Amino acid sequence: MKTWREIRGFPPAIRLLLVNQLGVNTGFYLLIPYLATHLGQDLGMSAAVVGIVLGVRNLSQQGLFILGGSAADRLGARGVIIAGCALRTVGFALFALGDGLPVLLAASVLSGLAGALFNPAVRAYLAREAGDRKAEAFALFNVFATTGALVGPLLGSALLFVDFRLSALTAAGIFAVLTVAQALVLPAGEVTPSGGTVLADWREVVSHRAFLAFALAMVGMFTMENQLYLLIPDGARRATGWDGAAGLVFLVGTVANLTLQLRVTTALKNRRTRATWIGAGLALMALSFVPPMAVAGAAAPDGPVRAALGLLPVLAGALLLYLGVMVAQPFVMELVPEFGRPELTGTYFGVFYVVSGIAAAVGNTVVGWAMDAGGDRAAWLPWACCLALGLMSAAAVARLHRTRALPGHAPAEVPR
Repeated sequence: MKTWREIRGFPPAIRLLLVNQLGVNTGFYLLIPYLATHLGQDLGMSAAVVGIVLGVRNLSQQGLFILGGSAADRLGARGVIIAGCALRTVGFALFALGDGLPVLLAASVLSGLAGALFNPAVRAYLAREAGDRKAEAFALFNVFATTGALVGPLLGSALLFVDFRLSALTAAGIFAVLTVAQALVLPAGEVTPSGGTVLADWREVVSHRAFLAFALAMVGMFTMENQLYLLIPDGARRATGWDGAAGLVFLVGTVANLTLQLRVTTALKNRRTRATWIGAGLALMALSFVPPMAVAGAAAPDGPVRAALGLLPVLAGALLLYLGVMVAQPFVMELVPEFGRPELTGTYFGVFYVVSGIAAAVGNTVVGWAMDAGGDRAAWLPWACCLALGLMSAAAVARLHRTRALPGHAPAEVPR
């Protein structure tokens, strides 16, 4: 009830963006987790070609976040959000309608570019409209995003019993509805010129050393959070011998998020500094890999009772990881725009996601290597890598806090 009361306390624009994020994640996870299987099994493409298609989509999104952020600052976040959702509608529809490599590559580019447009634009809009309630707004944003990340795969797996194309068209339909809803309801915000060229704006942001140091410190958060879709589901399957065990991980996280996220954020907001809670959240995320690491490599148990007992350490780790995200993420999102001028909010979010996204990709590569190198003999290795990476990120944030480099102690230095 507290969550719904908090939602009603925000203006209609923010409420629409929360629903938008639910739809965005539902549509995305309805399709993308099953795309590789469709390309490989249904279309008979080689693993190399599948990797190219998926890599193009990821590169189009991660590499172009800065364009979406700058566009939000200069053209207005509303138009960029609408354009992004419209492009993803087209991109996902192409996945359904085309089997040739050129069409699939075009679909990948359009769907990736769409994410690069609306992701920083939505966060910039939310940060500007929420005022001094940014932390609560981003906490609710996380609730809706997590719910969509659960609903999407469930709906996608059901639609796959019919046909992949139906999944793709359903995802495209969701984004089409979001496009129309935002065009009709989302108010246009006032655009304040930055006073310089796009390149000057980029130089101002990328020369902000404290901001870049903070973005790099967040590599741990993004890498660990991504393990909810890689390492932890794999650990759940290995612990039980049951492929469906991965779904329980998402169910636990969604229930925890719905019931605890807003309570955690409101309880912490006025106690100590944001950097304190970001560091604490990162440390909690790091420690979440200890319970699964303790049982990694054990043979899958026989019988449902032993399988359930084997799953408990993995679920405990997943719950701690979700709690760590709940503690840290709203304050991270609240802190990003405070490094610089309000006129560059979108650009700061764009650069933040470029830097942390590239760094997180490197981190995920290390985790994947550890999973292969560890095998059954050293199954603890990828869990230990995540533990070490998380603790290093927490230490990096603590150091930035001690040196008063983060907004909150004093006005952030904006290089000239």
